[in-house]
Amino acid sequence: MYVRRVRLVHSCLQLAVFASPVLLSAQASHAQAITAQGNMVAIDSNPAKMAKTLQRVSVIGHYDNAVGTSNAASQGIILGSLLQDLPLLRPGEVLEAIPGMVVTQHSGDGKANQYFLRGYNLDHGTDFATGVDGVPVNMPTNAHGQGYSDLNFVIPELVQQIDYRKGTYFAENGDFSAAGSADIYYRNSLLAPFAQVTVGSYDYRRALIAGSFPVFPNRSDAAATSASAGPILLAAVDGLEENGPWRLPEGMRKLNILLRLTDGDATNGWSIDGIAYQAHWNSTDQVPLALIQSGQLCRFCALDPTDGGDSTRDILSGEWHTHDAAGYTKVMAYLEHYQLQLFSDFTFFELRPATGDQFEQEEARNILGTKLAHGWAHNLFDHDSTTEAGLQIRRDYIHVGLFDTEARVPFQTVNDNLVGETEAGLYIENTTEWNEWFRTLAGMREDIVQMNLTSLSLAQNSGSASASRTSPKLSLIFGPWHDTEFFINAGDGFHSNDARGVIYKIDPTTGGPASPVPPLVGAFGEEAGIRTDAIPDLQSSLALWHLNTASELIYNADSDIGSTTPNGASTRYGVEWNNHLMLNNWLLLDADLAYTHARYTHENENGLSGDYIPNAVPKVASIGLTVHDVDGWSGDIKLRYIGAYPLSQDDALVGPSSLVTNLRVQRQLSPRMSLSLDVLNIFDRKYYDISYEQDYRVSTTAPVVPAGITVHPGEPREFRFTLRLNL
Repeated sequence: MYVRRVRLVHSCLQLAVFASPVLLSAQASHAQAITAQGNMVAIDSNPAKMAKTLQRVSVIGHYDNAVGTSNAASQGIILGSLLQDLPLLRPGEVLEAIPGMVVTQHSGDGKANQYFLRGYNLDHGTDFATGVDGVPVNMPTNAHGQGYSDLNFVIPELVQQIDYRKGTYFAENGDFSAAGSADIYYRNSLLAPFAQVTVGSYDYRRALIAGSFPVFPNRSDAAATSASAGPILLAAVDGLEENGPWRLPEGMRKLNILLRLTDGDATNGWSIDGIAYQAHWNSTDQVPLALIQSGQLCRFCALDPTDGGDSTRDILSGEWHTHDAAGYTKVMAYLEHYQLQLFSDFTFFELRPATGDQFEQEEARNILGTKLAHGWAHNLFDHDSTTEAGLQIRRDYIHVGLFDTEARVPFQTVNDNLVGETEAGLYIENTTEWNEWFRTLAGMREDIVQMNLTSLSLAQNSGSASASRTSPKLSLIFGPWHDTEFFINAGDGFHSNDARGVIYKIDPTTGGPASPVPPLVGAFGEEAGIRTDAIPDLQSSLALWHLNTASELIYNADSDIGSTTPNGASTRYGVEWNNHLMLNNWLLLDADLAYTHARYTHENENGLSGDYIPNAVPKVASIGLTVHDVDGWSGDIKLRYIGAYPLSQDDALVGPSSLVTNLRVQRQLSPRMSLSLDVLNIFDRKYYDISYEQDYRVSTTAPVVPAGITVHPGEPREFRFTLRLNL
């Protein structure tokens, strides 16, 4: 849809009709306009400018990131068309469309992915906040890791767009957003119902059926031609089975159901979503690299054949929004039930030679939350201005525990807790256009967290804690001049810590005194950037950024509260250069490059020598070439490079670089039928999704390896065929 003007306009009209209310936010683009045969269609997210003539903005390719649509060089919108072109190994890889983001896996495919951005090993989402249709995905005080963000329930084919923001500069973003955030929005309707079936290597089988329908199909012509033709129901069922290349069959089984009822448009409307998801899998966790290199263990073998997990997620959410010349209002609420059960073994026989070191991380969680935002247009010193005030409240009721197990049979409780955690954020943000070439975005955010913990296993560890934090934000935007804008951004952010680490008085593993951590950990970021459309058909942006974090959360294989534990303060800086070029009306090139320098600020703060941050990836590159609709053929080839990264704080151990290339070829067989082929890791390169420095002992008779390397191999070449039929 990005290669011809007619298709471009059609796509953007869909965006105008079906986009999420996020487009109404003062943080979204202050004006977007699409020209079709001399006619202008506009979406204006700044009520103060609704009565003014909007500047023409072109939308090119996969990204809606033209000059005048962002408040930072590292902010942007990814159109759903990109996800239709990309060959994806896993659903969570939709986030790899964000420039500089890397998505991998260190365990079974039902588990949350590993995310890497701006020199953060975000583990499973600690410093990157993710939401789906306004519902936050990150889980505080999660059984496995703080901020755990499982995106396996996302259906890529239904994504309308992804709005991403890097850095700490936006008042709307609170917990877990120090490195950035992404909001995924589903479509409200489809052009036609469809069914597709995918089969592939290693017993991969997937079926998806989806369609949208008017709730009142027999409405009168007058109603049908009104601003809203009435409620539309979108329904989808997504089922998957696969075993993967692992010697221990993964046995991944997933069922995902989505019901979405909507009415209205981006100006006035509402939606109600229902999601039901469940998954079961066996895991091949990371294994010692030395065993693979010596031939004692095959590349895709497991040391513990009983690792694995189960996960369920049920969500009911609703939102309502209205927008007029005076301002806008957005209201949403959500209710979620979530369960997770993980069996893992990373150290094998180091801690408990008699039984092995497998442990179970388990939780059952109910979440209730709401988000309110109101914006109003006004004059500030005779300049057009919009102010938005918002309130976000979330309450988690959590039963979370850690248990020692053997072959998935628990025999000892390490900790078992009932946790109530409330997070509340209040923010205000002002956007003012001081003249034609200068605007500001200034905000303030106040966050409060309150934690109550009842320990069912050790009464002395029961207690409560609370904290608050104020986070100012400021962005200065200059231009455009010659289709070029300049940005200066700064702001405070934070992540919360696990309630167990905050409240515990006794370490349940050692029996000694615990070392408590603060409930909230601050971060300060700043950025200078440029975005330009000066070269025809090229969108290009450059960002220079710096970020300080008061406490680093790092991966810890034998942690007694999960897989992330606090470490010392850190500092990062880097550069990102993103380019999206439409070479002609059927050929598109995306090239994104990122470099990061990440260090601890105080050497030996944790008793270790060196200031390197383990698993902080310094170099990332993504290059994609897309061919669209050439005599019914389309295709996409994407290369992803990850540079070598430190595994130990002294940089004595280094994780190897990786280079992976994926290919998708599509053929339109008829107006209703298409066939596509995905070739993942087309050159069958041997690489590792993740490497760690880690203590381990591979058998009861083997010596303990105090600082070894464990790895999770990347998957070999795979083929997947998809037949899609429009119904």
